[in-house]
Amino acid sequence: MTAERRDRYFGVTVSEAIAQYPEELSVDAVGLWQIVPDGRDGFGFEGDELTDFVRRCITALLERGARPVRGGAGTPYFWVLQPQYGSTTEEIVEAVIAEWLASGGGDPDPGDLWFALPEFYEMRKDGR
Repeated sequence: MTAERRDRYFGVTVSEAIAQYPEELSVDAVGLWQIVPDGRDGFGFEGDELTDFVRRCITALLERGARPVRGGAGTPYFWVLQPQYGSTTEEIVEAVIAEWLASGGGDPDPGDLWFALPEFYEMRKDGR
């Protein structure tokens, strides 16, 4: 049996790291800018391994009910749903991965794509 790779900073396995992202959703959105560097820096992934890690993380978030969002600056909302990525888990995952790779596959910044539950992207800044 091959041991699963561990994060060099926190010691968690790949599976444990992937499972942690959906747990954050009850508190706030999870950004792509968090996922990519975790795979690259924490686990040492590059190329296909990094893409697989990102794909698995996004899938876990979507299966928990999250959807792609961007910050709601200039709108009445904290987060704005991004429906152009599709409606099924597979469509969204593949569209997000394709966009990330087309941008060069580097580390996204906090202004890029996030994933949030409906209670966060439906929440208005004015409390209505």
